Amino acid sequence: MTKKEFEILTQNVVLLDGATGSNLMAQGMPRGICPEAWIIDHKDIIQNLQRSYIEAGSQIIYAPTFGGNRLSLATHGLEDHIEEINHTLMAYAKEAAGNHAYVAGDITTTGRILSGSDDYTYEMAFENYCEQIRYLSDAGADCLIAETMISIEETLACVDAAVSVCCLPVLCSMTVEADGSIFSGGNAKEAAMALESAGASAVGINCSVGPDQLVSVVRTIKESVSIPVIAKPNAGMPFIDDQGNASYSMEPDAFAAHMKVLVENGAGLIGGCCGTTPDYIRQTAKVLGLR
Repeated sequence: MTKKEFEILTQNVVLLDGATGSNLMAQGMPRGICPEAWIIDHKDIIQNLQRSYIEAGSQIIYAPTFGGNRLSLATHGLEDHIEEINHTLMAYAKEAAGNHAYVAGDITTTGRILSGSDDYTYEMAFENYCEQIRYLSDAGADCLIAETMISIEETLACVDAAVSVCCLPVLCSMTVEADGSIFSGGNAKEAAMALESAGASAVGINCSVGPDQLVSVVRTIKESVSIPVIAKPNAGMPFIDDQGNASYSMEPDAFAAHMKVLVENGAGLIGGCCGTTPDYIRQTAKVLGLR
């Protein structure tokens, strides 16, 4: 997809997919392992989920390449398999999508915070993302999504890497609190403006909280940029049990109603994050008249 094609696509509301990780865990993916490696061994599970999202109305699905960068894979001793992992997972998603949906190459934070020391510099982040983006682009990604980002600086390094490696649209979504503040400093408005200036094709938020708490954040972002705004929240706030398992109380109909409010306040690319399933996407599509 060219940036011009993305601009045409986003003249109307675009429906993204819902959660991946929480659904895979419900299908037996253990905690503490490398999700990308587990998914490679469970092709049917990921493709069934992706096809369910497309059937529900998703126009863009995310390839399961979330932690497929060299620094993150190194924590599992898999850094030397980075090309194979990204190519295989993109192939799974492209096969599942067929001609029915676009596939975004999914990228996320390393969990490290950029600093003035040698521990994690802008140059390290830039090279880290250049490598993964090159593999995703070569494997046929239609666009790129840097999601669940916790640092404006690292996200800027990701956008700079994308611009230097390929011509694909790059979408960026930060994880924020209900007031728009970002974990490592700054806020959603500052991030959106900086990322647009750097060349992002869409900006917004994902994860963290439910759609009912993000109306003012979405509105503020929309008022601050000229590119489309992403909203991909959780199914409400999670309840964590004694075993560390998260459960989400917001049902699909309530989620969809709140997503309609976010669209009315400026969100143009919408979907779900933790706790959401194809039912949430289906109900959102229905409420918005997208099906």
